[in-house]
Amino acid sequence: MFNIDYHKTIAPKKFYNSSCIILRIFLISSLLLSTLSYAASDYSTKALHWHNLNYIEQSFYEIALYNEYNSKKSRLRKWTKSLNVYIDHQVSDNELHLKILRMHLQQLHEITQLPIKYTTTKSQANLIIYLTRSNKVNQIIRTEINPKAVKQLRNAVCLANIQRNNKNEIIKGLVVIPVDRARMHGKLISCFVEELSQVLGLPNDSKSIYPTIFSDRNIYKLLTGLDYLLLKLLYSPEVKVGMSQSALSPIIRKKLNIWQKNGIIKQAQQEVVKGDLYHLLGYR
Repeated sequence: MFNIDYHKTIAPKKFYNSSCIILRIFLISSLLLSTLSYAASDYSTKALHWHNLNYIEQSFYEIALYNEYNSKKSRLRKWTKSLNVYIDHQVSDNELHLKILRMHLQQLHEITQLPIKYTTTKSQANLIIYLTRSNKVNQIIRTEINPKAVKQLRNAVCLANIQRNNKNEIIKGLVVIPVDRARMHGKLISCFVEELSQVLGLPNDSKSIYPTIFSDRNIYKLLTGLDYLLLKLLYSPEVKVGMSQSALSPIIRKKLNIWQKNGIIKQAQQEVVKGDLYHLLGYR
């Protein structure tokens, strides 16, 4: 019996058609705007509320133990085996998309130490990534998730799905990015980053926690220092799959106290910007 959790990034109500040329221009513009947004934000220098140990701990519980479509608290979910990634690329700009994907997955590996491999055989994959068009999304949802999920997910800019066993081990992941829709809404980069990060076991969105990519209401397109800490906590060896909040609490508090003393929390933002995507977008 599998448990299924899915997440989506919501689309605005209006959607405009455009030519491929305009989409490419928009992509370039969105990359430039995202650079300006990061440069203008003060989250790494002034808004140090997220250095508070209690804030990090509570943020972890909210993002890791809940999900977007179920208010019931879950036990901790994470991968316990290597990711075997299969990419189904159904659109143009293959080189650009693969570059973004590989850069972000490499950073996720560096933060979590979760082994990540690539396969050209879909049947051997436990994480399938569809880079597709908006008119193909419904069929992918029907085939890969559930026909009943189409109504709920059809307007998503992008979406992710995880399946877990009765131990709460994540055994399969799915990411669907309709590239035309994501570009139109200026969310192509954030779709790659958010959905691939959430499928590791941080499936919830929060409107109150910031700075984080785990929200539909933020300006952040890349991982933040807080996201770095949440991912690092999730894949700490002491943090076991299936743990409840009460079991996690002493472990998380001990871990955060150590990180405060050795400077990991203070240096989180400096560490996260070492990712290759930051370099690609001119953030360093």
